[in-house]
Amino acid sequence: MKLISYKQNGNIKLGAFEEGKIYDLHALDGHIADNMLEFLQGGEEQLQLAMAAMEDGSPTISAEDVELISPVPNPPSVRDAYAFRQHVATARRNRGLEMIPEFDEIPIFYFTNHHAVFGEGDFPVLSRHTEKLDFELECAAVIGKGGRNISTSDADDYIAGFMIMNDLSARVLQMQEMKLNLGPAKGKDFGSTFGPWLVTKDELESCKQSSVDGDRYDLKMKAFVNDIQVSGDTLSNMTWTFAQIIERVSYGVDIFPGDIIGSGTCGTGCFLELNGSKITDNQWLNPGDTVSLEIDGLGTLTNNIVLENG
Repeated sequence: MKLISYKQNGNIKLGAFEEGKIYDLHALDGHIADNMLEFLQGGEEQLQLAMAAMEDGSPTISAEDVELISPVPNPPSVRDAYAFRQHVATARRNRGLEMIPEFDEIPIFYFTNHHAVFGEGDFPVLSRHTEKLDFELECAAVIGKGGRNISTSDADDYIAGFMIMNDLSARVLQMQEMKLNLGPAKGKDFGSTFGPWLVTKDELESCKQSSVDGDRYDLKMKAFVNDIQVSGDTLSNMTWTFAQIIERVSYGVDIFPGDIIGSGTCGTGCFLELNGSKITDNQWLNPGDTVSLEIDGLGTLTNNIVLENG
């Protein structure tokens, strides 16, 4: 199932997307929550109600008539991990740094701004954000049930589904603050984009690769800037699985339905990594640019960089 959040007549609603049409799930069955967070909090019962509603009803809304926003517009938290070894090693090498051995010891993550969540369409930036503005091609897992101290062997059961994530980064701000060994913060907190859908795991079953470290998914990942492909990798190349990341995240703390956990940037998945290679040469995003991220099974997330006054 492809779950969405959308704006219609000024209201944010929950729906299911299918071939350009939208099911208004709450209208089909009043027992189904009318927003994504409550839907996820309802767990398997809500999912079964939604599946039954789609079987009995018909999509009534054209996707062209509404504004798709982040599938989870108000997540309790957004964490972003650092799970692709190729990205870490190449980005460090481009900055004259050796590969850090701690990468292979623990899956690491940081918190970003869960109140600066965007979906498709325009992405607003201020002038300082455009100083080496970068995209980051990622996949995000969405937590479907609460838990604490979750083991890797159980962690995949806590994932409701996946969506594309663009962890946009203002590299000049980021590099300045990281010299102080705290962050990233201002280089990241102006916003991340998600979408277009939250795809439930059953739709990706044929691409799943199970192991003792948790599930991986053989899904091609691509990034395009102004219709030119600049990135390509596969989600199964994650060094650390989402299950391992969730074990680390949940150690000593609760996770909640609707929490978002990003995979971190895939190999070749940002200009920071690409610059210095044969692919790009000191290229960054500018106002007016369009960024499209694609992941097999998860759709295409497209954003336009727009400069705001301030």
